[in-house]
Amino acid sequence: MKVLLVNGSPHHCGNTFTALSEVAKTLEEKDIKTEIVHIGNRPVQGCIACYKCREKSFCVFQDEIYLTLREKLAKANGIIIGSPVYFGGPSGSLCALLDRLFYSSGQLAQYKPAASVVVCRRGGATATFDRLNKYFTILNMPVVPSQYWNCVHGRNPGEALQDAEGLQTMRTLARNMAWMLRNLCDSTHPSETEERLHTNFIR
Repeated sequence: MKVLLVNGSPHHCGNTFTALSEVAKTLEEKDIKTEIVHIGNRPVQGCIACYKCREKSFCVFQDEIYLTLREKLAKANGIIIGSPVYFGGPSGSLCALLDRLFYSSGQLAQYKPAASVVVCRRGGATATFDRLNKYFTILNMPVVPSQYWNCVHGRNPGEALQDAEGLQTMRTLARNMAWMLRNLCDSTHPSETEERLHTNFIR
């Protein structure tokens, strides 16, 4: 089994990476393979609602990071997405990427356990946490819990290591992810899935 961890910070080895690394280390101790993918600091194209992905099952914008995450998501058994807090929300580049990934390739994510991890200097963590979890709950993905909301505090690189409770929360998250993966390993998703209805509210 393998868990894909996405570092949504523009900083490769900042506090978001530190938090995700704590999760990855504990998962590896539980014999779950991990891979951390950094989305980088280049501009990321957002969704333009062209709906071409409904015909082709992938986004028309074929940038490298989108293709990389799509391929790795298909092979992963679970996913954890990490982001710093920007103005009370996830990083803009991360959201632009996830909008396209989950809308065009949601079939690759369904029924896979998922979680989000956020890092903040002081506030905005729970709003960011809520925003990221919405990607999972719209696609039938079980959300993995922890002993607290999945946030770690730190501004300058390395400060996250001083947040003992935050790091413990990351380790608990990892153990719960391993537990959920093993319990779902021999399971199947619901045998009866209704055709999805879309109701637009207009007057």
